[in-house]
Amino acid sequence: MLDDRAKTLLKALVERYIAEGQPVGSRTLSKASGLDLSPATIRNVMADLEELGLIASPHTSAGRVPTARGYRLFVDTMLTVRPLEVEAPPEVAGQLQPDQPKRVIANAAQLLSNLSQFVGVVTAPRKPSVFRHIEFLRLSEHRVLVILVAPDGDVQNRVFFTQHDYSQSELVEATNYLNSHYAGLTIEEVRERLKGEIDALRGEIAALMQAAVQAGSEAIAESTEDVVISGERNLLQVQDFSSDLGSLRKLFDLFEQKTQLMRLLDVSSRAEGVRIYIGGESQVVPYEELSVVSAPYEVDGQVVGTLGVIGPTRMAYDRMIQIVDITARLVSNALSQK
Repeated sequence: MLDDRAKTLLKALVERYIAEGQPVGSRTLSKASGLDLSPATIRNVMADLEELGLIASPHTSAGRVPTARGYRLFVDTMLTVRPLEVEAPPEVAGQLQPDQPKRVIANAAQLLSNLSQFVGVVTAPRKPSVFRHIEFLRLSEHRVLVILVAPDGDVQNRVFFTQHDYSQSELVEATNYLNSHYAGLTIEEVRERLKGEIDALRGEIAALMQAAVQAGSEAIAESTEDVVISGERNLLQVQDFSSDLGSLRKLFDLFEQKTQLMRLLDVSSRAEGVRIYIGGESQVVPYEELSVVSAPYEVDGQVVGTLGVIGPTRMAYDRMIQIVDITARLVSNALSQK
Protein backbone atom coordinates (compact mmCIF):
# COMPACT_ATOMS: atom_id res chain seq x y z
CA MET A 1 0.00 0.00 0.00
CA LEU A 2 1.28 3.43 -0.94
CA ASP A 3 0.57 6.58 1.02
CA ASP A 4 -0.84 9.65 -0.77
CA ARG A 5 2.60 11.22 -1.15
CA ALA A 6 4.05 8.15 -2.86
CA LYS A 7 1.00 7.87 -5.14
CA THR A 8 1.28 11.53 -6.15
CA LEU A 9 4.96 11.16 -6.98
CA LEU A 10 4.43 7.93 -8.92
CA LYS A 11 1.57 9.49 -10.91
CA ALA A 12 3.70 12.54 -11.71
CA LEU A 13 6.64 10.37 -12.73
CA VAL A 14 4.56 8.18 -15.07
CA GLU A 15 2.85 11.18 -16.68
CA ARG A 16 6.13 13.01 -17.20
CA TYR A 17 7.82 9.92 -18.64
CA ILE A 18 4.90 9.27 -21.03
CA ALA A 19 5.03 12.89 -22.19
CA GLU A 20 8.80 13.24 -22.63
CA GLY A 21 10.28 9.76 -22.87
CA GLN A 22 13.23 10.59 -20.64
CA PRO A 23 14.08 9.16 -17.17
CA VAL A 24 12.64 11.44 -14.50
CA GLY A 25 14.97 12.83 -11.82
CA SER A 26 14.09 14.01 -8.33
CA ARG A 27 14.39 17.71 -9.21
CA THR A 28 12.02 17.35 -12.19
CA LEU A 29 9.66 15.29 -10.08
CA SER A 30 9.61 17.94 -7.36
CA LYS A 31 8.32 20.51 -9.86
CA ALA A 32 5.93 18.13 -11.64
CA SER A 33 4.28 16.81 -8.49
CA GLY A 34 3.51 20.18 -6.94
CA LEU A 35 4.55 18.85 -3.53
CA ASP A 36 6.66 20.97 -1.23
CA LEU A 37 9.25 18.30 -0.54
CA SER A 38 13.00 18.41 -0.32
CA PRO A 39 15.06 16.60 -2.99
CA ALA A 40 16.27 14.21 -0.28
CA THR A 41 12.71 13.28 0.69
CA ILE A 42 11.79 12.69 -2.95
CA ARG A 43 14.87 10.50 -3.44
CA ASN A 44 13.83 8.43 -0.42
CA VAL A 45 10.31 7.95 -1.78
CA MET A 46 11.71 7.02 -5.19
CA ALA A 47 13.96 4.46 -3.52
CA ASP A 48 10.88 2.95 -1.83
CA LEU A 49 9.01 2.85 -5.15
CA GLU A 50 11.99 1.18 -6.78
CA GLU A 51 12.16 -1.41 -4.01
CA LEU A 52 8.47 -2.18 -4.64
CA GLY A 53 9.23 -2.77 -8.32
CA LEU A 54 7.14 0.17 -9.50
CA ILE A 55 9.99 2.18 -11.05
CA ALA A 56 13.49 1.35 -12.21
CA SER A 57 16.75 3.13 -12.98
CA PRO A 58 17.90 2.53 -16.56
CA HIS A 59 21.65 2.08 -16.97
CA THR A 60 23.56 4.75 -15.06
CA SER A 61 20.89 7.45 -15.31
CA ALA A 62 19.99 9.33 -12.17
CA GLY A 63 16.36 9.35 -13.27
CA ARG A 64 13.72 6.66 -13.03
CA VAL A 65 11.22 5.10 -15.44
CA PRO A 66 8.01 3.16 -14.75
CA THR A 67 8.04 -0.64 -14.78
CA ALA A 68 5.16 -2.83 -15.96
CA ARG A 69 3.93 -2.93 -12.35
CA GLY A 70 4.17 0.82 -12.14
CA TYR A 71 2.17 1.30 -15.32
CA ARG A 72 -0.43 -1.19 -14.07
CA LEU A 73 -0.90 0.64 -10.77
CA PHE A 74 -1.10 3.94 -12.63
CA VAL A 75 -3.68 2.64 -15.11
CA ASP A 76 -5.81 0.92 -12.47
CA THR A 77 -5.88 3.58 -9.75
CA MET A 78 -4.58 6.92 -11.01
CA LEU A 79 -5.67 7.30 -14.62
CA THR A 80 -8.34 9.90 -15.29
CA VAL A 81 -10.20 9.50 -18.57
CA ARG A 82 -12.55 12.24 -19.70
CA PRO A 83 -16.03 11.02 -20.60
CA LEU A 84 -16.60 10.51 -24.31
CA GLU A 85 -18.80 12.77 -26.34
CA VAL A 86 -22.22 11.35 -27.04
CA GLU A 87 -21.48 11.38 -30.77
CA ALA A 88 -18.19 10.92 -32.60
CA PRO A 89 -16.93 13.83 -34.71
CA PRO A 90 -18.44 13.61 -38.23
CA GLU A 91 -15.04 13.16 -39.88
CA VAL A 92 -14.45 10.08 -37.69
CA ALA A 93 -17.94 8.57 -37.89
CA GLY A 94 -17.95 9.08 -41.65
CA GLN A 95 -15.15 6.57 -42.08
CA LEU A 96 -17.28 3.70 -40.75
CA GLN A 97 -20.44 3.79 -42.80
CA PRO A 98 -22.67 0.66 -42.78
CA ASP A 99 -21.36 -0.71 -46.06
CA GLN A 100 -19.79 -4.10 -46.59
CA PRO A 101 -18.66 -5.71 -43.31
CA LYS A 102 -15.15 -6.37 -44.65
CA ARG A 103 -14.77 -2.72 -45.59
CA VAL A 104 -15.98 -1.60 -42.15
CA ILE A 105 -13.36 -3.83 -40.49
CA ALA A 106 -10.53 -2.64 -42.75
CA ASN A 107 -11.52 1.01 -42.25
CA ALA A 108 -11.73 0.51 -38.49
CA ALA A 109 -8.17 -0.86 -38.32
CA GLN A 110 -6.94 2.09 -40.39
CA LEU A 111 -8.91 4.56 -38.24
CA LEU A 112 -7.40 3.15 -35.04
CA SER A 113 -3.93 3.43 -36.54
CA ASN A 114 -4.44 6.98 -37.80
CA LEU A 115 -5.88 8.27 -34.53
CA SER A 116 -3.33 6.57 -32.29
CA GLN A 117 -0.30 6.76 -34.59
CA PHE A 118 0.41 3.19 -33.52
CA VAL A 119 -0.96 -0.13 -34.83
CA GLY A 120 -4.68 -0.75 -35.23
CA VAL A 121 -5.97 -4.33 -35.06
CA VAL A 122 -9.47 -5.69 -35.56
CA THR A 123 -10.61 -9.30 -35.53
CA ALA A 124 -13.13 -10.00 -38.26
CA PRO A 125 -16.65 -10.79 -37.02
CA ARG A 126 -17.22 -14.42 -36.20
CA LYS A 127 -19.80 -15.46 -38.75
CA PRO A 128 -22.84 -17.16 -37.26
CA SER A 129 -22.70 -20.79 -38.31
CA VAL A 130 -26.35 -20.90 -39.35
CA PHE A 131 -27.58 -22.36 -42.62
CA ARG A 132 -30.79 -21.37 -44.37
CA HIS A 133 -30.70 -24.14 -46.93
CA ILE A 134 -28.62 -27.22 -47.67
CA GLU A 135 -28.45 -29.40 -50.74
CA PHE A 136 -26.64 -32.60 -51.74
CA LEU A 137 -25.70 -33.38 -55.36
CA ARG A 138 -24.21 -36.62 -56.66
CA LEU A 139 -21.04 -35.92 -58.63
CA SER A 140 -19.86 -39.47 -59.28
CA GLU A 141 -19.55 -42.75 -57.49
CA HIS A 142 -18.77 -42.06 -53.79
CA ARG A 143 -18.40 -38.29 -54.43
CA VAL A 144 -21.06 -35.85 -53.17
CA LEU A 145 -21.23 -32.06 -53.34
CA VAL A 146 -22.84 -30.33 -50.34
CA ILE A 147 -24.07 -26.76 -50.85
CA LEU A 148 -24.64 -24.62 -47.73
CA VAL A 149 -26.53 -21.34 -48.02
CA ALA A 150 -26.27 -18.90 -45.08
CA PRO A 151 -29.05 -16.46 -44.08
CA ASP A 152 -27.12 -13.59 -45.68
CA GLY A 153 -26.97 -15.45 -49.00
CA ASP A 154 -23.35 -16.56 -48.65
CA VAL A 155 -22.83 -19.91 -50.38
CA GLN A 156 -20.23 -22.51 -49.43
CA ASN A 157 -19.55 -25.68 -51.43
CA ARG A 158 -17.73 -28.77 -50.25
CA VAL A 159 -16.97 -32.08 -51.96
CA PHE A 160 -16.71 -35.13 -49.75
CA PHE A 161 -16.20 -38.83 -50.31
CA THR A 162 -18.66 -41.41 -49.02
CA GLN A 163 -18.39 -45.11 -48.28
CA HIS A 164 -21.85 -45.72 -49.70
CA ASP A 165 -22.66 -44.86 -53.32
CA TYR A 166 -25.74 -42.66 -52.88
CA SER A 167 -28.30 -42.28 -55.63
CA GLN A 168 -29.59 -38.80 -56.39
CA SER A 169 -33.01 -39.74 -55.01
CA GLU A 170 -31.41 -40.67 -51.67
CA LEU A 171 -29.58 -37.34 -51.65
CA VAL A 172 -32.84 -35.46 -52.37
CA GLU A 173 -34.52 -37.29 -49.49
CA ALA A 174 -31.68 -36.33 -47.14
CA THR A 175 -31.79 -32.74 -48.42
CA ASN A 176 -35.53 -32.42 -47.74
CA TYR A 177 -35.25 -34.01 -44.29
CA LEU A 178 -32.36 -31.78 -43.22
CA ASN A 179 -34.00 -28.58 -44.48
CA SER A 180 -37.33 -29.35 -42.83
CA HIS A 181 -35.88 -30.34 -39.45
CA TYR A 182 -32.65 -28.38 -39.05
CA ALA A 183 -32.70 -25.22 -41.20
CA GLY A 184 -32.19 -22.08 -39.11
CA LEU A 185 -30.09 -23.83 -36.47
CA THR A 186 -26.38 -23.26 -36.02
CA ILE A 187 -23.94 -25.98 -37.00
CA GLU A 188 -23.20 -26.48 -33.30
CA GLU A 189 -26.90 -26.93 -32.51
CA VAL A 190 -27.28 -29.44 -35.33
CA ARG A 191 -24.27 -31.35 -34.03
CA GLU A 192 -25.77 -31.51 -30.51
CA ARG A 193 -29.18 -32.66 -31.78
CA LEU A 194 -27.56 -35.31 -33.94
CA LYS A 195 -25.98 -36.87 -30.86
CA GLY A 196 -29.41 -37.64 -29.48
CA GLU A 197 -31.12 -38.53 -32.76
CA ILE A 198 -28.45 -40.46 -34.62
CA ASP A 199 -29.78 -43.89 -33.60
CA ALA A 200 -33.31 -43.05 -34.77
CA LEU A 201 -32.22 -41.92 -38.24
CA ARG A 202 -31.71 -44.19 -41.20
CA GLY A 203 -28.05 -44.94 -41.75
CA GLU A 204 -27.64 -43.09 -45.06
CA ILE A 205 -29.35 -39.93 -43.79
CA ALA A 206 -27.34 -39.96 -40.54
CA ALA A 207 -24.07 -40.30 -42.47
CA LEU A 208 -24.96 -37.45 -44.83
CA MET A 209 -25.98 -35.20 -41.97
CA GLN A 210 -22.70 -35.83 -40.17
CA ALA A 211 -20.84 -35.02 -43.38
CA ALA A 212 -22.86 -31.81 -43.77
CA VAL A 213 -22.03 -30.72 -40.23
CA GLN A 214 -18.33 -31.33 -40.86
CA ALA A 215 -18.48 -29.45 -44.16
CA GLY A 216 -20.26 -26.53 -42.49
CA SER A 217 -17.66 -26.30 -39.76
CA GLU A 218 -14.81 -26.32 -42.28
CA ALA A 219 -16.50 -23.71 -44.49
CA ILE A 220 -17.00 -21.33 -41.59
CA ALA A 221 -13.43 -21.77 -40.38
CA GLU A 222 -12.00 -21.07 -43.84
CA SER A 223 -14.26 -18.11 -44.61
CA THR A 224 -13.26 -16.15 -41.53
CA GLU A 225 -10.36 -13.74 -41.98
CA ASP A 226 -8.65 -13.82 -38.63
CA VAL A 227 -7.36 -10.33 -37.95
CA VAL A 228 -6.87 -7.09 -39.89
CA ILE A 229 -3.76 -5.06 -39.02
CA SER A 230 -2.99 -1.48 -40.03
CA GLY A 231 -0.10 0.87 -39.33
CA GLU A 232 2.75 -1.53 -38.47
CA ARG A 233 5.20 0.95 -39.99
CA ASN A 234 4.17 3.53 -37.39
CA LEU A 235 6.31 1.63 -34.90
CA LEU A 236 9.41 2.56 -36.92
CA GLN A 237 8.84 6.13 -35.73
CA VAL A 238 8.45 5.20 -32.06
CA GLN A 239 11.56 6.18 -30.11
CA ASP A 240 11.21 3.21 -27.77
CA PHE A 241 11.57 0.76 -30.68
CA SER A 242 13.54 2.57 -33.38
CA SER A 243 16.86 2.21 -31.54
CA ASP A 244 16.45 -1.54 -31.02
CA LEU A 245 16.27 -3.53 -34.24
CA GLY A 246 15.88 -6.78 -32.28
CA SER A 247 12.66 -5.53 -30.67
CA LEU A 248 11.34 -4.31 -34.02
CA ARG A 249 12.04 -7.67 -35.62
CA LYS A 250 10.14 -9.48 -32.85
CA LEU A 251 7.19 -7.10 -33.21
CA PHE A 252 6.93 -7.57 -36.96
CA ASP A 253 7.13 -11.34 -36.45
CA LEU A 254 4.16 -10.99 -34.10
CA PHE A 255 2.11 -9.18 -36.73
CA GLU A 256 3.12 -11.63 -39.44
CA GLN A 257 2.29 -14.79 -37.51
CA LYS A 258 -0.91 -13.38 -35.92
CA THR A 259 -1.33 -16.44 -33.68
CA GLN A 260 -0.39 -14.65 -30.45
CA LEU A 261 -2.41 -11.63 -31.51
CA MET A 262 -5.49 -13.80 -31.99
CA ARG A 263 -4.96 -15.41 -28.58
CA LEU A 264 -4.69 -11.99 -26.94
CA LEU A 265 -7.70 -10.54 -28.72
CA ASP A 266 -9.73 -13.66 -27.97
CA VAL A 267 -9.09 -13.04 -24.26
CA SER A 268 -10.20 -9.44 -24.75
CA SER A 269 -13.46 -10.48 -26.40
CA ARG A 270 -14.56 -12.22 -23.20
CA ALA A 271 -14.17 -9.03 -21.15
CA GLU A 272 -16.54 -6.09 -20.92
CA GLY A 273 -15.47 -2.62 -21.96
CA VAL A 274 -11.95 -1.40 -22.61
CA ARG A 275 -9.11 -3.54 -21.29
CA ILE A 276 -5.41 -2.68 -21.04
CA TYR A 277 -2.67 -5.31 -21.29
CA ILE A 278 0.85 -4.22 -20.39
CA GLY A 279 3.85 -6.18 -21.61
CA GLY A 280 6.07 -7.74 -18.98
CA GLU A 281 3.35 -8.21 -16.36
CA SER A 282 2.03 -11.52 -17.68
CA GLN A 283 2.25 -13.98 -20.55
CA VAL A 284 -0.72 -12.37 -22.29
CA VAL A 285 1.41 -9.73 -24.01
CA PRO A 286 4.61 -11.42 -25.24
CA TYR A 287 6.97 -8.43 -25.19
CA GLU A 288 7.89 -6.13 -22.33
CA GLU A 289 7.97 -3.00 -24.48
CA LEU A 290 4.42 -3.50 -25.74
CA SER A 291 0.97 -2.55 -24.48
CA VAL A 292 -2.45 -3.32 -25.93
CA VAL A 293 -5.65 -1.33 -25.37
CA SER A 294 -8.63 -3.34 -26.62
CA ALA A 295 -12.40 -3.61 -26.49
CA PRO A 296 -15.01 -6.01 -27.88
CA TYR A 297 -17.53 -4.88 -30.47
CA GLU A 298 -21.04 -6.16 -31.03
CA VAL A 299 -23.58 -6.86 -33.74
CA ASP A 300 -27.18 -6.63 -32.58
CA GLY A 301 -26.09 -6.89 -28.94
CA GLN A 302 -23.87 -9.96 -29.40
CA VAL A 303 -20.07 -9.73 -29.10
CA VAL A 304 -18.61 -10.89 -32.42
CA GLY A 305 -15.06 -9.52 -32.40
CA THR A 306 -12.40 -7.36 -30.80
CA LEU A 307 -10.44 -4.29 -31.82
CA GLY A 308 -7.60 -2.35 -30.28
CA VAL A 309 -4.40 -0.36 -30.44
CA ILE A 310 -0.93 -1.86 -30.07
CA GLY A 311 1.91 0.43 -29.13
CA PRO A 312 4.73 1.01 -26.67
CA THR A 313 4.15 0.79 -22.93
CA ARG A 314 4.95 4.51 -22.93
CA MET A 315 1.65 5.58 -24.47
CA ALA A 316 -1.01 8.10 -23.47
CA TYR A 317 -3.40 5.54 -22.01
CA ASP A 318 -6.22 8.01 -21.41
CA ARG A 319 -6.27 8.98 -25.10
CA MET A 320 -5.95 5.37 -26.29
CA ILE A 321 -8.92 4.34 -24.13
CA GLN A 322 -11.04 7.03 -25.78
CA ILE A 323 -9.92 6.05 -29.28
CA VAL A 324 -10.62 2.35 -28.74
CA ASP A 325 -13.93 2.93 -26.95
CA ILE A 326 -15.38 5.23 -29.58
CA THR A 327 -14.18 3.04 -32.47
CA ALA A 328 -15.77 -0.04 -30.88
CA ARG A 329 -19.06 1.84 -30.65
CA LEU A 330 -18.85 3.02 -34.26
CA VAL A 331 -18.07 -0.47 -35.56
CA SER A 332 -20.94 -1.94 -33.50
CA ASN A 333 -23.35 0.62 -34.92
CA ALA A 334 -22.15 0.19 -38.51
CA LEU A 335 -22.35 -3.61 -38.48
CA SER A 336 -25.71 -3.67 -36.70
CA GLN A 337 -27.40 -1.59 -39.42
CA LYS A 338 -29.00 -3.79 -42.02
